[in-house]
Amino acid sequence: MRAVQITRFGPPEVLQPTERPEPVPAPGELLIAVQASGINRPDVLQRKGLYPMPPGVSDLPGLEVAGTVAGGAPADLASAGLKLGDPVCALVAGGGYAERCVAPAGQCLPVPSGLTMVEAASLPETFFTVWQNVFTIAKLQPGETLLVQGGSSGIGVTAIQLAKALSEGRTKVIVTAGTDEKCAACVALGADHGINYKTQDFVAEVKRLTSDAAGQGADVVLDMVGGDYIERELQCMAEDGRLALIAVQGGTSSRLDAGLLLRKRLAITGSTLRPRSVAYKTALAQDLRERVWPLLGSSGQGRIKPVIHRVFPAAQAAAAHALMESSAHVGKIVLAW
Repeated sequence: MRAVQITRFGPPEVLQPTERPEPVPAPGELLIAVQASGINRPDVLQRKGLYPMPPGVSDLPGLEVAGTVAGGAPADLASAGLKLGDPVCALVAGGGYAERCVAPAGQCLPVPSGLTMVEAASLPETFFTVWQNVFTIAKLQPGETLLVQGGSSGIGVTAIQLAKALSEGRTKVIVTAGTDEKCAACVALGADHGINYKTQDFVAEVKRLTSDAAGQGADVVLDMVGGDYIERELQCMAEDGRLALIAVQGGTSSRLDAGLLLRKRLAITGSTLRPRSVAYKTALAQDLRERVWPLLGSSGQGRIKPVIHRVFPAAQAAAAHALMESSAHVGKIVLAW
């Protein structure tokens, strides 16, 4: 099969097309004939040698795919409610940049009606991550305020839409982005306010935008920056606020005002998804299938829609990574096979 491998740790150019043997599904896994592969920040980190793979995972990058079911034991197909030839998208721990990929049966989800394979491939990594952090861990409630750092990212556009759709519009969503155009794109997707973090102080803006709310501030913060953002986020969080940290693009060290943490009764959580157990990710998939998948595609009447910035042929994975690192995109970047 065709695949894209990391020839050595380094810049995007280290991603090169290759030929690999097709993987064989183990018990509990399904084989997927991949038509599209999503690109995510962890892929970039893996390419640079900064994201160690869990034991036993393929060295090929790629955490999400869409295609058709091409193999698997009858019991495993039945457990996922699937059959050979069904269109699926799946969250995988690696190996997604290839024409064939194995995935745990419980992490395979049907492609929502009306969506293309490219659109379906953009769903798993961001939807699993946002569901886990914003709804399962931070327990965002309708009527609360959500602050999303990096609103124009794949994670950001997913968080905006999920927060609005699942609360029937009652959640106030504030996002940060690096340009006025990106802020406008986020508002067009449903965000109530966009803050240009390069020209505005997001702490002051969040306080101003929530000044009519009891206690003032964001109830939940989804942060992929870390670093000194954490100290500033505590300043603009409401009492009993929850900060969900999912990445540290801005660094791993931050000062904390422990007194503020105590007085506001704030909670800070960190999470990773890739090394979690199949059982854990299967439970997330079941939640998504029940609560979120009905809102996607033609049956969801457009309440949540994939946001695709650009599609690259799989052989141009290096160019796709370069675009991601430029941060010029809004939404997802996808490889097509």
